[in-house]
Amino acid sequence: MSAVQVMAMSGAAASDRTPFFGARMPIEMKSMLPHLKSVDKGLFRKLLQAAVRALENEGIGEDEFAALTSDHPSPEVIRTVYTGLLVLLQAALRLPQSSLKSDMFKADLKEIKGIPQEFISDLVKAVFGPRRQHLNEAVIQHRVRLPTLQSFRWRVNVSISTSALNRVLEPSVLVEMTLSSGKIKTFEVPVSKFHELRYNVAYVLKQMEDLEKRSILKVQD
Repeated sequence: MSAVQVMAMSGAAASDRTPFFGARMPIEMKSMLPHLKSVDKGLFRKLLQAAVRALENEGIGEDEFAALTSDHPSPEVIRTVYTGLLVLLQAALRLPQSSLKSDMFKADLKEIKGIPQEFISDLVKAVFGPRRQHLNEAVIQHRVRLPTLQSFRWRVNVSISTSALNRVLEPSVLVEMTLSSGKIKTFEVPVSKFHELRYNVAYVLKQMEDLEKRSILKVQD
């Protein structure tokens, strides 16, 4: 039985709370678990510190990583554990502290079969320690995001004459959007389609508002 299945049967899942890594454990974390027993506490702390520096965008040099791999008979194990720790920290840091408390994080780690008890306290300190604010800022700054809308311009065009006589004097809406990436997107739609778009946007916003009112989506402090 996998660690995720064990968690689903535990008391943590009985409270209808999803673990910090989501409904399914990332493959990088799964791959890391069998190798943790072959890593001593000193090496584990070095790998954890390297993962934290990577999230802070300080990076880790090739020489430093080579020194870490030399502390273990299998360099591939070190790479697997380092990658797993990096993904674990990213999963924990994507949640605000108001929704993931340190005791919840610790309980989730205990439910994962394969993480030695002596490593759990170090993981909790890494996520909820004094550098948490700096980590939050670094994660937000370097996260992947879509371009945002910088400006929105529109006008109504009326075709006086076209090759199709039945479309004479038919109005259309021309939209020009400038994105934060510098790209300019334009599209033109008939007024009827514009009203359809306007209705669907209003409908989606209303659905989002109704969802936000549900207690299951409210963040508990």
